Amino acid sequence: MRCSVMDRVDWYELSRRLHRLYEGKIEVLPKVPVASRGEFAVWYTPGVAGPALDNAGDPEESFLNTWRWNTVAVVSDGTRVLGLGNVGPEAALPVMEGKALLFKVLGGVDAVPLVHRGRSVEEWLRLLELLEPSFGGVNLEDIESPKCFQLLDETRERLDIPVWHDDQQGTATVTLAGLINAAKLTGRRLREMKIVLLGAGAANIALYRLLRAYGVPAANIAVLDSRGLLHPRRRDIESLREKHPWKHRIAVETGGAWLGSRDAGPAEALRGADALVAASRPGPGVVKPEWVRGMARDAIVFAEANPVPEIWPWEAREAGARVIATGRSDFPNQVNNSLAFPAVFRGVLDVRARAITDEMAIAAALELARFAEERGLREDYIIPGMEEWEVFPRVAAAVAAKASEQGLARKPSSYEEELERARRIISATLEKIRVLRGAGLIAPLPPDVERAIKGYNGSRDG
Repeated sequence: MRCSVMDRVDWYELSRRLHRLYEGKIEVLPKVPVASRGEFAVWYTPGVAGPALDNAGDPEESFLNTWRWNTVAVVSDGTRVLGLGNVGPEAALPVMEGKALLFKVLGGVDAVPLVHRGRSVEEWLRLLELLEPSFGGVNLEDIESPKCFQLLDETRERLDIPVWHDDQQGTATVTLAGLINAAKLTGRRLREMKIVLLGAGAANIALYRLLRAYGVPAANIAVLDSRGLLHPRRRDIESLREKHPWKHRIAVETGGAWLGSRDAGPAEALRGADALVAASRPGPGVVKPEWVRGMARDAIVFAEANPVPEIWPWEAREAGARVIATGRSDFPNQVNNSLAFPAVFRGVLDVRARAITDEMAIAAALELARFAEERGLREDYIIPGMEEWEVFPRVAAAVAAKASEQGLARKPSSYEEELERARRIISATLEKIRVLRGAGLIAPLPPDVERAIKGYNGSRDG
């Protein structure tokens, strides 16, 4: 087995140590001058009664004179945390805090991690409705299936601020960007490709919806869950109608794709397919090399499970795949949600959008793909990396422009206007972090940790 630097570092133990050292990853800091009695009188009593009265007269004023214009709630019940499963809200908190960190660093967005003990969809909805006046958007996170689908659908209807479920929309957006460029690199048209989605969880069900919105015919998409191909004659099709209407809809719309209404597994589905997107369970061995060998020439394989992909990249390449992506940062073409959610929220917050639509997600995917294409597509570079910070303002601008075009922006903006604004906000955030580190107000990493991280970074650069 070919090991990487990531496999040689005990990241769990390293992270445990640093979380205890720093006592969490984020904090709240003032952004106004506050030292004298007069300044306190402006920011709190009696002066604060002025903006309070403005908000009372028109709740929309809260976007002008409070943090609401730039603040997102990152909310989880801890029922599906990373690859750990249903570990509870306290276990989810460091993950939500990490999400908030990425929101700030990559998008200049202030994010508040919130975990709770509610389990039913109604408890969730009531909580979000009660919290709505404090935030400009909501990022749903790490929620079990199929509850996550109903929750996203319901919150989009009930709330007047944008809601995003990153496990669905974030993964699907970045995957779509990768598929757009993989198709170009292999001389294909995405709308004509035969695509197999292995795994019918949050990511692939959302990807199916985005592919359809992008223009890929349902008959070109085969979707498999743990029981095999989704098709209209499956023995459990009636129970799916009640228990999982999202799978039922796919089974009916695709008709079993090119395989027809018969039971089929991954080996049969992949025979002659152009692309595989596996978002199922950690491997290796979940996807067999012989299945890849049965795919079309110059096949596209996205194996997105973490921490171990469904098939190792070198196994997929040796089996004939030409373009390969995973969810890991130590392999090329990382499908990373972080390429999408900070920029998407930067864009919708800046135009005060009321919702995030599939068309906005597609606009984000197209901008991600365009950014990579401008830098030169290669088999090991079909989507940008997180370190390419210039991509985030561009994605924000594409999303803001689409929200404005769709009539969902309270404060419409052009692509060029938002590009300038997003660049200013994100670069200012990065500069603040640099200054704090330089002044020692963000404590340096311990030397041995610094060496381990430099070794990992060096392996990626090389």
